[in-house]
Amino acid sequence: MRIVIRLPASYYNRFHILRLLSTHPTLQSTEEAHLLSDSGVVLPVFSYGTGVGWMSPMGPLLMSNESPAEQPVHPDVVSWMASAAYLVGTPAVFLFGYIVDNYGRKKALMLTSLSMAVCWSLKLYSTETWALITARAIVGFGVSGSYVVTPLYIKEISEDSIRGTLGSLVVLSQNLGNLAVYLLGEYLSYHATLWICLAVPLIHLLVFCTMPETPSFLLKTGKVEEARDALAWLRCRQVTDAAVESELQLLLLELEHSKPTRFFSTFKDIVSNKCTFRAFRITLIITVARELCGCLAVLHFASTIFSKAGGGLALTPNQQATILGAVQLVGSCTASSLVEKTGRKPLLGMTCLVSGIALTVLGGWFFAETEAVAWLPICALCLCIYCDAAGLQPVPFVIMTEMFSFQHRGTVTSIVIAFACALVSIELRVFQPLSTAVGIFLVFWLFAGVCIISTVYIALYVPETKMKTMDEIHELLRGKKKDEESAVTKL
Repeated sequence: MRIVIRLPASYYNRFHILRLLSTHPTLQSTEEAHLLSDSGVVLPVFSYGTGVGWMSPMGPLLMSNESPAEQPVHPDVVSWMASAAYLVGTPAVFLFGYIVDNYGRKKALMLTSLSMAVCWSLKLYSTETWALITARAIVGFGVSGSYVVTPLYIKEISEDSIRGTLGSLVVLSQNLGNLAVYLLGEYLSYHATLWICLAVPLIHLLVFCTMPETPSFLLKTGKVEEARDALAWLRCRQVTDAAVESELQLLLLELEHSKPTRFFSTFKDIVSNKCTFRAFRITLIITVARELCGCLAVLHFASTIFSKAGGGLALTPNQQATILGAVQLVGSCTASSLVEKTGRKPLLGMTCLVSGIALTVLGGWFFAETEAVAWLPICALCLCIYCDAAGLQPVPFVIMTEMFSFQHRGTVTSIVIAFACALVSIELRVFQPLSTAVGIFLVFWLFAGVCIISTVYIALYVPETKMKTMDEIHELLRGKKKDEESAVTKL
């Protein structure tokens, strides 16, 4: 005798809605219907993107005489506001890793949106120093949730045919958030911008209640029937459908073969093996290149930088910052095609080199203290932002996933994201004080130096991972190690 479990009305509503969508003349496949329904998963990333971009238009406003605060905010406070998010993000990465494994992907994503909602609410409540810095610190939960939980949730709910498309929406959503808040900051008031930013995580919290937990996590916790129901809901099929049962059996088989690993034991395995440790070292160094190329500092302080560049162009600093946001969006849209056409190593090396050259020229322009060639600062920064979005940001993650096995990938990802947050927190904290103390030109030259040195390292030591198995990549790493040792012996 088979017991039939009746699903909530929302399950059947979604089922019929997606069926209607899939027969609509403009949506010829259920894959497109799934894409429309499941792309809401990336709303927390969009909200985090608005949190990153908010500093550019609102930082100068808070420091000005027209500040919404009782008195202009001190530049040091703005620096702490920028840095606090990533300072908190460093330990939050491991916190979200624990929540994901023990309480589920859905709850972790909702916590991400809740933290962003608290951030915007606190800014609306008060403009005092404690409130501004605390609100920005809470954004640290947004970055951790966005890049630890969202990719995992997408992977576990998506069909293979749309997994790549949905996965690419993560970076794209952050860049859209950046661009959106640049536009809002230019044309709307301080409080109106905050209300709109607050609406995004609130909408996600309301809508995401109808989404299920991932079938993989439900199976991991022994809830087989709930996993079957969730899978049927996600695939827009009946619970009794043979395709649902087949996929469920595959997930059960995958769960049976996967062995639970502890963080410290996995990390010990990585560092004790010469090949994986070398891969780990390469990953950390290209992460330094990615985070210290100066692009995040530019995105946070874009309006301030353009204010220092003068008014040679008939555009306000915020409008010039908006152009940067649009260029970043274009770069992230072209990233996936470029990385497959050119390969990982050439694209990473070329974008790093071009960024270094552009930053060198930009530093020279500020050093000359001239208003001649007024278009140069925005062109140089647009080139840097494009290179960052098209190569420097996505490629290190691609290389990392291709160099490590499934057992090691989660641990390495957590460490790398935490390391990146720590680097960025230092970078954003010192950017404005250092620019004031030694000159902004020298700061840009420091960023340029990181890019150029990283280009040499990429050319010499980073392997090409395109179209290579993990064994082939590890053979390359072992070969390079032998070459290094023989070179030392000759010397």
